[in-house]
Amino acid sequence: MRASGILMHISSLPSNYGIGTMGIEAYKFVDFLVRAKQTYWQILPLGPTSYGDSPYQSFSTHAGNPYFIDLDMLCEDGLLEESDITDISWGKDEERADYERLYSNRFKVLKKAYERFKQQDRLMFDLFLEKNDMWISNYALFMAIKESYDGKPWSEWDEGLKRRDPHSLWLFKEAHRDEVEFWEFLQFKFFEQWTKLKKYANDSGIQIIGDIPIYVALDSAAVWVHPDLFDLDEELVPRTVAGCPPDAFSATGQLWGNPIYNWQRHKETDYNWWIDRLRGAAELYDIVRIDHFRGFDSYYAIPFGDATAENGEWRTGPGIEFFRFVEARLGKLPIIAEDLGFLTPSVIQLLTESGFPGMKVLEFAFDPREESNYLPYTYDKNCAVYIGTHDNSTILGWLNDIDKETYEFCKKFLNCKTDDAAEFVWDFINTAFACVGDTLVIQMQDYLALDDSARMNTPSTASGNWQWRMKAGAYTDELAEKIADITRTYGRCPR
Repeated sequence: MRASGILMHISSLPSNYGIGTMGIEAYKFVDFLVRAKQTYWQILPLGPTSYGDSPYQSFSTHAGNPYFIDLDMLCEDGLLEESDITDISWGKDEERADYERLYSNRFKVLKKAYERFKQQDRLMFDLFLEKNDMWISNYALFMAIKESYDGKPWSEWDEGLKRRDPHSLWLFKEAHRDEVEFWEFLQFKFFEQWTKLKKYANDSGIQIIGDIPIYVALDSAAVWVHPDLFDLDEELVPRTVAGCPPDAFSATGQLWGNPIYNWQRHKETDYNWWIDRLRGAAELYDIVRIDHFRGFDSYYAIPFGDATAENGEWRTGPGIEFFRFVEARLGKLPIIAEDLGFLTPSVIQLLTESGFPGMKVLEFAFDPREESNYLPYTYDKNCAVYIGTHDNSTILGWLNDIDKETYEFCKKFLNCKTDDAAEFVWDFINTAFACVGDTLVIQMQDYLALDDSARMNTPSTASGNWQWRMKAGAYTDELAEKIADITRTYGRCPR
């Protein structure tokens, strides 16, 4: 089915409280997608973010980000007073999220909500805890211990808590029942609000494309609870970590630092951890994009402690056996495979055997010095097409950065008759809509013709990322009709 959608994370929605939430602006954005004749709303991972504020480095593979809990809705629930939230400075820049200010203020307000919640009926809360018992008690305990250690990673906790000694955990829970339940309460409200928002989107004909990173953060409940599923030594220190080898873009490679999976142990346990993770993602989203899909075929393992990625080695991943096992347990899941970068024959074979659509990024297509399989005439129908992703420049930013030869080739390919930047952006969008790929997703920043000041992330940089927010009122009726018109023209309207 030919269809299209818009990529914009929850954090980028307008809000009076420092970051986008699952409140009224999220519902307005769904309405905008409907008016624009779109089928998909793609978001980034929803998990609670850790150091660096990246949604791809989360404390949990199941929990939701408390920042996205809408405060106005908590007022409607009788859990907050308006004075609890209006007397706080959430930041002066409506187009940037101030994460330091959020970290300092948001949890203080949420704890006020929790104190009032303790006086309310607990039936739905208890049912939520029972339904999510597989992960939530461990996550809430993890966060409560972390808070008691002033945010230190679990590897720096006392030995009993670090190694999950049952008696040590019992003693902590007995002494910190209220703190543990606070983190459970946050997840209760997060999923209550998310479930309502997703239902509204689905009832409006909008499907949610979610995103899960292949790797997890070392400082996460996942590694703390299941150290045997990762390549750790007897002291619970990683032997190897994830990254990418040196290439033309980076002489020393990319050192991500995530712990590597112990795939043999996953196989011995029938991939139960992954089954639970993918089952949760399938409940959270309608379609799941898996980041760094090639890691299931082969992955790059770097010795822990190395300062660069130069001394890593390639190892064999679980391959198609893993996805066949998942399908036998969960059925055929709607998955988009992020297969960008250099693809070996075995990765291409894995993608073909899985049947999942891979990704095409139009910004990668226009190097005049070599052939490119990102040019639209090379696509097949079973692919997801992007102009750029959250890791790339906006179209306008890309145009401002490329050399003259690339610019002229791009202009010729797009049949662009002008050097006007705004027209160039829409020629780019038209070309993407016209391509044969069934699925098309375009960043909201590109529909707004914003430059790289609105870029979501610049890989291998430690600060300044994940901050962009859309101005209130930016998604106008005129823009919705313009997108709807191009969607109708190229046969991507919802059927």
